[in-house]
Amino acid sequence: MSSVKQYMKFVAPYKWKILWTILIGIIKFGIPLLMPLILKYVIDDIIIAENMSDADKISKLLWVMGISFGVFLLLRPPIEYIRQYLAQWVGNKVLYDIRDRLFDHIQKLSLKFYSQTKTGEIISRVINDVEQTKNFVITGLMNVWLDLITILIAIVIMLTMDVGLTIVSIILFPFFGFAIKYFYGRLRKLTRDRSQALAEVQGHLHERVQGVPVTRSFALEDYEQTQFVERNGNFLDKALDHTKWNAKTFAVTNTITDLAPLLVIAFAGYQVIIGNVTMGTMVAFVGYLERVYSPLRRLINSSTTLVQAVASIDRVFEFMNEKYDIVDKENAIDPGRVNGSVDFENVSFHYDEAEQKVLQNINLQVKKGETIAFVGMSGGGKSTLISLIPRFYDVTNGSIKVDGTDIRDMKARALRNNIGMVLQDNILFSESIAMNIRMGNPDATDEEVIAAAKAANAHDFIANLPYGYDTLVGERGVKLSGGQKQRVAIARVFLKNPPILIFDEATSALDLESEHLIQETMEKLAAARTTFIVAHRLATITHADRIVVIENGEITEVGSHHELMEKQGDYYQLYQIQNLDEGKEA
Repeated sequence: MSSVKQYMKFVAPYKWKILWTILIGIIKFGIPLLMPLILKYVIDDIIIAENMSDADKISKLLWVMGISFGVFLLLRPPIEYIRQYLAQWVGNKVLYDIRDRLFDHIQKLSLKFYSQTKTGEIISRVINDVEQTKNFVITGLMNVWLDLITILIAIVIMLTMDVGLTIVSIILFPFFGFAIKYFYGRLRKLTRDRSQALAEVQGHLHERVQGVPVTRSFALEDYEQTQFVERNGNFLDKALDHTKWNAKTFAVTNTITDLAPLLVIAFAGYQVIIGNVTMGTMVAFVGYLERVYSPLRRLINSSTTLVQAVASIDRVFEFMNEKYDIVDKENAIDPGRVNGSVDFENVSFHYDEAEQKVLQNINLQVKKGETIAFVGMSGGGKSTLISLIPRFYDVTNGSIKVDGTDIRDMKARALRNNIGMVLQDNILFSESIAMNIRMGNPDATDEEVIAAAKAANAHDFIANLPYGYDTLVGERGVKLSGGQKQRVAIARVFLKNPPILIFDEATSALDLESEHLIQETMEKLAAARTTFIVAHRLATITHADRIVVIENGEITEVGSHHELMEKQGDYYQLYQIQNLDEGKEA
């Protein structure tokens, strides 16, 4: 299905309002079409009328102008207001619906997609491109029709006045058709190229704004300026290519619209001289030329606008049609609250078919309430394995079962409702601490939020902040320390109260004091829950029921801390590398 057809599905609910807008617009544009007729009447039937006295002429003129003023002063303004309001209302409602759908779409796209796409490019499509599509509704579905109808009405009126003059007036119309067909085909591609270049600038800018601390710390300002100039220059080149072609389009089409009145004036002048046409008719025709060619110029401008809008529609629906990697089956079940047993059966995984498998034949049975720690060298596949549990990715081969049911047979959201995660770099939103804790349960009361914070050893530091739980944490929680961010993240997991927990390097970036505090909180949270821990510091996982060593995507050892130390295999070697005293093994 073409992008325009998809776009029309969002427009369809408002078709009757669009129709009303067009009908009201016909009245709005039709009223000015009276002006040349009024002028013709005043000239032919009042000013140069030979059988009327001056007093009669003045009286008739006052009546005609009084009625005209009434129409233009009392009728036209409210019609103009209603038309403009309806047009903008429909345009903005369509944009609202599209952005609403896109945000829902954004939340369903896989982590794989986000690993390959810049955030700024996504924002550019949701904000800039969607905004550009508004012109398709207002211009393409409303104004274009109004301009066409205005031209047709004007031509019909002109035909009733003089057929020959009318033919001369529209004789250049075919040249517009050729010009539009020639110029606007390429303009769509140039518009897409320009939009893509702008999205690249926005994506680069978004990334660099987030990375300002890195730029400063390495004194890379000059280098980054060069990088930005390169991308900004690419956008300038695309914009100038678009501008050049657009300028050629207007040069040709405006020349045609300028020639038409000259032809009419020449022919009408000749007809007046030989007595075939009255002076009032000639003046009226020149007036109607403006009524015909002004909409025609707008149609040409509209063509440019529509090309840009369609190019943006293409980009919007290219993004909206991005397929989901994780999709619920038609008969997927809602497991409710699970008990928490998790079984990995011959699990293998790779991110792309062309790449080597990250995990190979993982087999592991985890009982309800058991604490499992995954350890091993970086890049071994630990974080990848735990990301399969909430279905951030689906296994390539094998299966993961919760309470004996393959998680691919469950609704993804229902599965994730049973899982709480604390990561190394937990993202906090730039709102209040209370709101960030409520991410675990948006319907929680203030008392429940405070109880969760106390359970996470976070209440004391929150209470000492200037605005307490209403303190804004800044983008990604920048106003809080690493330990404070982790405690807020753990508080929201306490509030969620899930049967399955995942800790992925949750303490690796903290100082020893914060690590000890977080470790104590994590152990409290893990009580009676099935818990998976990925840890770099082995001293933090010696309490685990079982420790699983993963190297190069395969399980090499499984056992308790004491069992693995006695075995003196891979785990023992890792433990020695970290220079941990054997006296701390107990």
